[in-house]
Amino acid sequence: MVKQRKVPGVKNYKAPAGGWGALKATAIAVRQQMDTVKAPITLLRTNQPDGFDCPGCAWPDKEHKSTFQFCENGAKAVTWEATNKRVTPEYFASHTVSTLLTYSDFELEDLGRLTHPLAYDPSTDTYQPVAWETAFERIGEILRQLSPQQVEFYTSGRASNEAAYLYQLFAREYGTNNFPDCSNMCHEPTSVGLPRSIGIGKGTVSLADFDDCELIIAIGHNPGTNHPRMMGTLHEASRRGVPIIVFNPLRERALERFADPQNMVEMATYRSTRIASSYFQVRAGGDAAALKGIMKALLEMEADSGDVLDKDFIQQHTNGFDALAEDLKTTAWTEIETISGLARDDLEMVAATYAKSNATIVSYGMGVTQHNTGTANVRLICDLLMLRGNFGKPGAGICPLRGHSNVQGNRTVGITEKPSAEFLQRLEHTFGFKPPTAQGHDAVQAMQAIVAQSSKALICLGGNLIVALPDPAQCFPAMGNMELCVYIGTKLNRTHLLVGKETFLFPCLGRTELDEQESGPQSVTVEDSMSMVHASAGKLKPASEQLRSEIAIVAGMAQATLPDSKVPWQSLTADYNQIRDLIEQTVPGFENFNERIRQPGGFRLPLPPTERIWNTASGKAEFYVFAGLLEDKQVKTSDVLRLITIRSHDQYNTTIYSLDDRYRGVFGRRDVLFMHPDDLASRGLSHGDTVDLETITQGEPMVYQGLTAIEYQIAVGSVAAYYPEANRLVPLDYIDEECGTPSYKSVPVRVRKAESSSSSTCQRSGGKAGT
Repeated sequence: MVKQRKVPGVKNYKAPAGGWGALKATAIAVRQQMDTVKAPITLLRTNQPDGFDCPGCAWPDKEHKSTFQFCENGAKAVTWEATNKRVTPEYFASHTVSTLLTYSDFELEDLGRLTHPLAYDPSTDTYQPVAWETAFERIGEILRQLSPQQVEFYTSGRASNEAAYLYQLFAREYGTNNFPDCSNMCHEPTSVGLPRSIGIGKGTVSLADFDDCELIIAIGHNPGTNHPRMMGTLHEASRRGVPIIVFNPLRERALERFADPQNMVEMATYRSTRIASSYFQVRAGGDAAALKGIMKALLEMEADSGDVLDKDFIQQHTNGFDALAEDLKTTAWTEIETISGLARDDLEMVAATYAKSNATIVSYGMGVTQHNTGTANVRLICDLLMLRGNFGKPGAGICPLRGHSNVQGNRTVGITEKPSAEFLQRLEHTFGFKPPTAQGHDAVQAMQAIVAQSSKALICLGGNLIVALPDPAQCFPAMGNMELCVYIGTKLNRTHLLVGKETFLFPCLGRTELDEQESGPQSVTVEDSMSMVHASAGKLKPASEQLRSEIAIVAGMAQATLPDSKVPWQSLTADYNQIRDLIEQTVPGFENFNERIRQPGGFRLPLPPTERIWNTASGKAEFYVFAGLLEDKQVKTSDVLRLITIRSHDQYNTTIYSLDDRYRGVFGRRDVLFMHPDDLASRGLSHGDTVDLETITQGEPMVYQGLTAIEYQIAVGSVAAYYPEANRLVPLDYIDEECGTPSYKSVPVRVRKAESSSSSTCQRSGGKAGT
C-alpha cells in the first residue's frame, strides 16, 4: 500500500463529536473573547426563561429551568457577540475600506463589536462617525426620491419578531414587497413546498414527538455543526434504541458518534454513543431518486402483503395517491440506483425498517433544499410520510431544520415577498394605509435587479447578504452603483465594505445585551423551528452607549422617510408590548401575545396538520408526482462531478470563528476540496494535489483555483468545498425554479490538476477568504 502524502493542516481526527473536544473549544472561545468572570454568568442565562435566546441555531429548549441549555457552537455564538473586542471610529479612520477588503472573513469579524453609527466618506475611503438623526434624515431624503420598487429590504433570521414586524410595516407603508431574506437562500423550498402538500410551511413535530418516535430518518444535514443542540435529542433517541437512518453525501462525525458533554458517565469513561444505525452516502443531487426508491419499495411490499400502507389515512386525508403509485411503478430501479448512488437492496432495507415503525420522523436540512429540485425533494418527503399516515399522531411528522434562531418567526410576522391577501387586508384595516399587492423580489431577484441597476437602494437588517449570495464576481462590483446602502449589525463583515454612493453602517444591540427604552427594560420574542414562541431579554451592559436596538433603528428610518406615517413609531419604540399588541391584531395565532410570552417556554403557534386539518385548496394533503430525477443532463457526462458547498465546524453561516474544521480533520486552512479516492484516481490525482475547479453550466466560465484535493469519505461523484469561498462557482441564476433558492449543494463542476501542483499553500489567518 502506498503511504498517503502528508498535507499541511490535514490529519485524521479520531475522537467523537462533542465530548472533551467540545469543552476545550468552548473554553478557548471564552478565553479569547470574554473575561472569565462575565462569561459563565452570561452563558448560564442562555435559553433560560429570564434570559436570552441563543443567537445560534433554532433548535428548541426541552426544559425551561436552570439547566445547561447551550452547546459548543452556541457558546461560540454568545462569546463572539459578547466579546470584549471593539472596532471604533478611530480604527476605521486609520483603515480604509479598500484595506479592510483584503482581510479574511474571520479577521473582519474578529475585530470586535461596532460601537458608533458610521457613514462612508468616498474622499478618504473610510467610514466616519455620523449622528443617528443626521443619518436617518439623509436616508429618508434618498428613499423619498426613489420609486419603492427600486429599494430592497433584506432581513437576517436573527432579527426578533418585533423588529421584523416593524421592518415589514415600514417597507409596506413605503410601498414595496421587496423582501429578500435569508430564508430565500436556505429553506424557501420548505416555505413553498410544504403548503402545497400539507397546507402550512412549517414542521409538524415537537420535542415530545422525539420521545415517542420509533424511527428517525435524517436527510441532508449535519447537526453537530449547524444545529448542535439537536445532538442531545438524537443522543437520547439512540440510547433508547430508536433506529436513526442517515442519508448524507459526507460522513459526518456527529452523525456517527457523539459524547454528550453533560453526560458524566460518557465524559469520565471517554465513551460515546453511536448515532446513525445506518448511514447511506447519497450522491449530491440524488435525494429525489433515493426517496422515490424507498417509496417504490414500499409499494412493492404492499403488493406482496397488503398491510404496509396506511390505506385509511390515504383515503380519508389525501389526494393524488393513484398518480404517485403509477409514477413509482414506471420509474426504473436502474435509474434510481444510478442517480442516487445507492443500491436497490439498501433502499429496500430502509423501506422495510420504515414499514415496521408506527411513528416516524423525517428531519432534513439544506442538503435537501439547496438544489434545483429542492421544492420537489421536500414534497417527496411529505409523500413518504403520508404513505404510512405519519402526520397527526404522536412521534411522527416532518422536521425541517432551520438555521437562524428566528428565521421562521420572521416569515410568520410578515417578512415575505409573497404576502397573502388576508394579511395585507389586516394591515390596511389596522393601520389605515393600503399595502402594495404586487409580488416583490426574493434574494436572487433582488441581486439581479441590483446587477441590472434597476434597484438603487439596499437596506440590510443584519446578515451578510452579498457574501452569502452566489457569484461574487458579478455581485460585489454591482454594489458600487447603488444610490444607498444601509447596513445594520453587531460586527463588521464583508458586505459592509461593499459601499454605494452613500452608505451607512449602524451598530445595534445584540441578544445578550440590556435593551433599555423609555418604558424600562424590554424583551423581544423569537420562534424556534418547532413553532414555539418565547421571550428573550439580555442583561449585559451594551458594548457602547451609542448602540440602538434594531427596533429603534427601523423606527428611526421609517419616521424620517414617512413624515405623514399612520404608524406611531416613537411610542412603539418606547414599549415593545405595543408592537406585540399589533402583531396579535394582524397575525393569526398570537392571541393574548403579551400574556402568553410571560409563561416559561412561551407558547406554540397553531399547526393544523397535527390535528389532520389540511389548509390546501382541496382540504386534503396532496401527494406529489415528481416525474424527473435528474437536475440536468450534464451530470451524465463522465468527468462532471457535483459540488456541495459546506460549513466548517468553527463556522455559523458566513461567520467564521476560526480556520479549523475539527471533525473533518482540517486545521488552520479552508482551501481544500473533499474528494472520494476513486474520483481522485480516475482523474490521475493524489491526496494533496493542487487542483482547479470549473463550473459546467451555461454562461460565463466560473473557476476556483488553487484548492488542495484531499481524500474524504464522500459519495462517489460528489465533491465539497467551503462556503462562502466556493460561492464563486455557483451561478446567480442556477436556482430551484419553483422557489428561487440557489443550488449551492449540487453545482456541476470539472476538477483538473493545477499546472503547478503543491500541497504547501494554506489559507491561514492572514488569508483572503471571500475576496
